[in-house]
Amino acid sequence: MSVFTLAQDEKEAALLPQLDELTSFHRANCEPYDRILSASGYQKASGIAELPWLPVRLFKTLDLKSIPDDEVFKVLTSSGTTGDVSRIYLDKAAAAEQQKRLAATVQTVLGPKRLPMLLVDTKAMLKDRRSFSARGAGVLGMSTFGRDHVWALDLDGQVDLAAIRGFLARHGDAPFLIFGFTFLVWLHLYEVARDNGLDLANGILIHSGGWKKLVDQAVSPDEFRARLAGVGLTRVHNYYGMVEQIGTIFLEGPDGGALYCPDFADVVIRDPLTWAELPPGEPGLIEVISTLPTSYPGHVLLTEDLGVVHGIDDGAWPGKRFSVLGRLPRAEARGCSDTYREAA
Repeated sequence: MSVFTLAQDEKEAALLPQLDELTSFHRANCEPYDRILSASGYQKASGIAELPWLPVRLFKTLDLKSIPDDEVFKVLTSSGTTGDVSRIYLDKAAAAEQQKRLAATVQTVLGPKRLPMLLVDTKAMLKDRRSFSARGAGVLGMSTFGRDHVWALDLDGQVDLAAIRGFLARHGDAPFLIFGFTFLVWLHLYEVARDNGLDLANGILIHSGGWKKLVDQAVSPDEFRARLAGVGLTRVHNYYGMVEQIGTIFLEGPDGGALYCPDFADVVIRDPLTWAELPPGEPGLIEVISTLPTSYPGHVLLTEDLGVVHGIDDGAWPGKRFSVLGRLPRAEARGCSDTYREAA
């Protein structure tokens, strides 16, 4: 069942009361959040764009949680490069709900059955089961949608060609799932498939992690898709998400080229000077909105990413169609895939 069903007006009408309730709940249960909203003079929102946002960077400097310490089930950390990391606190209910919603989002393109899964990563980064990095959380979260998992990289981060060939020999003649961060897929799957004549035609690729390292190699998202089609891989879905709003991903639609918001989430593009909401076609800072953060006040977050809404209710799925254009200049270089260190 798809979670991309609501036209924009329907979505806003459905989400606003839930988000209002979350704002009140977090004010009552998270003292730093209440202080921030009191200082801002926030009273009530008449539309989604009027909801009070937190800068995502605050999760690096403040302990923001709306649950008692003894209810903390899991702590997630982001992949910052300066030593400052976000800490996201989940209780059991929040962890279960985010996994359920992530499943519903991914199953929109995968179908309900778990598929054989090729992970374009190394098992070595799943170390501490209680405190995951963003990359580890992403890989672990996605791995639940597959079966008969095979890691494309060995414990040293080198391509395991025999493992990939073995996976394709067993599963390559029916649909299978491929997951990896964007530039790992480029370096360690696309180039390997091209150079070794591997057939990926039955694969469905879900990838994320930004284009930072790929832009340096002059690979645009369009070229990425075109090159992958050259090794038979035509079902390709990029997604945008962050550990600070775990469980919510904005998924590339079947038409390619733009991200869509699931029914429980939305985006607002803001002018970085005035904070005003910008209309379609005008780039600005991405604000991400989701009803999933119940254990911490992360339901309305202003990111440090630049994006643009291309259109509303005019694509393969309803709602806003948008793209991520890159990081705000001088924002901390970060990203799940950018924490990867190439072996010397």
